[in-house]
Amino acid sequence: MDMQGTRQLAATQDQAWAALNNPDILKACIPGCEKFELTEENCYNVGVALRIGPVAAKFSGTVKLMDIQPPHAYALQFEAQGGVAGFGKGESKVTLTPNPEGCELSYTVHSKVGGKIAQLGQRLIDGAAKSLAEDFFKRFEQELQKSNAAQAQSDSSSQQPSTPPANPTSRWLWLAAAVLAGALAWSMMRP
Repeated sequence: MDMQGTRQLAATQDQAWAALNNPDILKACIPGCEKFELTEENCYNVGVALRIGPVAAKFSGTVKLMDIQPPHAYALQFEAQGGVAGFGKGESKVTLTPNPEGCELSYTVHSKVGGKIAQLGQRLIDGAAKSLAEDFFKRFEQELQKSNAAQAQSDSSSQQPSTPPANPTSRWLWLAAAVLAGALAWSMMRP
């Protein structure tokens, strides 16, 4: 399956990048994300629980980050197993492009799936995929607005610049979680 999409964000490229690297924001946005554990540099074990129509399963897998270009883009490879519910594997790329309205988030996903989920009807799969994607982006935009409002308030009350998180690798963990959850949800739901 090949999938691509874009989403206009009412934030600058730097603000969107920071939000995509904020574990609290992404944890609040990713449907079913239960676990992210660093196993080696830029490689993570991930756990996600999903319900697609009559099929509910917990998927565990790995995400490997590559071609990291802050604040513009990154690529990742993923694979996950959900027992009899199915499996998925593939690759994804996410890009942030500044524009007059803020920035545009673009993504592509190339994946293969199998198991029970791949056998669900196309109409059910398409509806669930659209719903999960919309849920993630709606939550992400709300959290991005809250984060930017809090940052603006903090900046106005203090003239000291904010400091970035101490461990940039841990920020990528949550960025990968968001993309993996979306990629798994969409790839597991589309034959």
